[in-house]
Amino acid sequence: MASYLVRRLVMLAATLLVSSLVVFAGLSAAPGDPLATLSGGRSLPPQTVALLVERYHLNEPFLVRYASWLGGAARGDLGVSIQLRQDVSALIAARAGTTLGLIGYAALIVVVAGVAAGLLAALRPGTVDTVVVAATAVVVAVPPFVAAMALIGVFAVGLRWLPALGDGAGLWDGVRHLTLPALALAAAAAAAVARITRTSVREELGREHVQTAVARGIPYAAVVRRHALRNAAVPIGTLTGMTVASMIALAAVVERAFGLSGLGATLVNAALSKDFAVVQGVSLVLVTAFVLVNTLVDVGAALLDPRITLGGRS
Repeated sequence: MASYLVRRLVMLAATLLVSSLVVFAGLSAAPGDPLATLSGGRSLPPQTVALLVERYHLNEPFLVRYASWLGGAARGDLGVSIQLRQDVSALIAARAGTTLGLIGYAALIVVVAGVAAGLLAALRPGTVDTVVVAATAVVVAVPPFVAAMALIGVFAVGLRWLPALGDGAGLWDGVRHLTLPALALAAAAAAAVARITRTSVREELGREHVQTAVARGIPYAAVVRRHALRNAAVPIGTLTGMTVASMIALAAVVERAFGLSGLGATLVNAALSKDFAVVQGVSLVLVTAFVLVNTLVDVGAALLDPRITLGGRS
């Protein structure tokens, strides 16, 4: 376990280095001028332009600017936002709560709704199974942005049950504002988890030791819980972890659609304005979270099934 975690830390460092270099290069090559954000499209005096260029190191070569940013990031200094004139670390800390809340809420929906629907389909062959399979086949193909528009149209505009925009104020209002975004983010993932749960549980129910337990008179609910569902936990947990990791990237689309002030929306806005420091800082956080979630998935799978060797799955 220790050697596996060390290898993962090395992989994390390498991934962060490569991804930050790619993002930095992409921003440098993209059209547009970061100073246009500061000036609002107006012409600035030459003295002001020179001062801003020097302050944000815009006149330095690409590798020099990247090395300077990388050195600051290693010390915990992610720079200052050109657009918001705010420290990037403080900006990320202020926006991270919204994204964490959204992904956590969506993950809860994925686990509860996905496993429940899949278990229901596995235990109720016939009409119920057919309905669940058909519904999940449709939902799994719906992109989060399309799901967001549909949910806004039905529950916010049509029925007026839930708010469509903003973060809300306070715990309960915040939960209400996050409900539709979380549903949009979780819909396809929950459908995928439901399908793998159905397949895995049904496969376990057909195994000889499960049939023997039923024949011995052990209550069916106990057989399902102790044998079928427990043995199916590895593929279910692995897919759930992978979908939660994918939500880290997909959250940006949902946050933009619902006007949330999370890291994803901040990343998109910063990329549009070529706000180098913000894009690099948020990308660093998101890539780190993605790798850590995948590592936790691997460790969790090994804990659920001792036959899995972590070193062989890295």
